[in-house]
Amino acid sequence: MIEYIKGELTELTPALATIEAAGVGYGLNISLNTFSAIQGKKEVKLYVYEAIREDAHLLYGFVNKKEREMFLLLITVSGVGANTARMMLSGMSVAELCNAISTGNAKMIQNIKGIGKMTAQRIIVDLRDKIVTLGISDEIPAGGQITAPVNSQVKDEAIAALTMLGFSPAPTQKVVLQILQEQPDAPVEQVVKLALKQIK
Repeated sequence: MIEYIKGELTELTPALATIEAAGVGYGLNISLNTFSAIQGKKEVKLYVYEAIREDAHLLYGFVNKKEREMFLLLITVSGVGANTARMMLSGMSVAELCNAISTGNAKMIQNIKGIGKMTAQRIIVDLRDKIVTLGISDEIPAGGQITAPVNSQVKDEAIAALTMLGFSPAPTQKVVLQILQEQPDAPVEQVVKLALKQIK
């Protein structure tokens, strides 16, 4: 079993990172959260999950152990495969996902592409206790809420607008979420204007 791969980051796209270690280039499927965390770095260390199937041998890379633990929990849920789990970790941070699961916020989970009502409810039922047992939810304060829920329509429209302007989706998402948490009632135009000043 491969625990992690540490080496030179030779290629990076929002979905795939290629790390060269000891002369071998490893292609790792990654989430947008990992993408934004390693963007611009030359040397990286990614924790690994190996998916060995009859038709393929796939590697998934994670910026930290918490993200990998969350991924492993998600793929235990019936109807959630590795690609769906990666999509979920691209749409939300581990802390946001834990928050949605622990507070039973199925709607927040359904905002992720490919997740229907039944799957969202199954994720909550199956994982609510497990995230506490494994300590993945440590980041959540005792009150349950980490951040104020944001207006997903404004968030999506702002990210789409900024992506069309040529900004990368991962850092854009981070900045937009931050703005909406500070100013939950801000309209799309204001969010975009504020984001333009903050995105590196």
